[in-house]
Amino acid sequence: MPSADESELVGQLERARALHEARAAAPELAAALDWLAAWQSRRLRATYADLAREPRYADAIAFFQADLYGPGDFSRRDADLARVAPLMARVMPAGVMAMVARAMELSNLSHELDRGLLSQLPERAPLSAATYGEAYRALANRAARERQIALIVGVGRALDRYVGKPFVRSMLAAMRQPARLAGLGALQHFLERGVAAFRRMGGADEFLATIETRETALMNAIFSGERAPFPEP
Repeated sequence: MPSADESELVGQLERARALHEARAAAPELAAALDWLAAWQSRRLRATYADLAREPRYADAIAFFQADLYGPGDFSRRDADLARVAPLMARVMPAGVMAMVARAMELSNLSHELDRGLLSQLPERAPLSAATYGEAYRALANRAARERQIALIVGVGRALDRYVGKPFVRSMLAAMRQPARLAGLGALQHFLERGVAAFRRMGGADEFLATIETRETALMNAIFSGERAPFPEP
């Protein structure tokens, strides 16, 4: 019988597969999602410019922008993960499986929230902080937005817990060549970038507290009706 964590991961991977298939079947949707993701990535870059200037946090900010919020098609990475999930369940601690499941939930939820925003944004109209806020409020999904922030912080804390453990570093190093030969390079690169970025911080408490505080303040400002909750990206 699969564990609860393995079952949750499989469910999130199925959710991701459906989202990727919908994206692949609609080039206009894919282009719109990339356009919105690029705009949001610029907003994040401005919001966390101070952290990006600090060597301790620069790689973690880049990882969040490129691998969690950036534009692009992550279907190859997620397909890689689906292929190795049964093996992961046999060799990894339950906590690691739970962390990966939460990371997939974050990716899926962010994709779904972006699709929701696109449904509320005027077609072919320039995107601004004001129009973004209007679309954000129109969805009336505060619980989903709160969940997104909680997942960012929760996944970050779990990753911070595991990056210092020797078995994680040894496992990633041992996986590098087999992953390349098995065609799992996209997943391997994603894992190595995330682990290296968090290990370099030497403790992510301040980093994650800053993200939680700022993103919560921005969410509250948008839902309260502010037209310019952040500078134009």
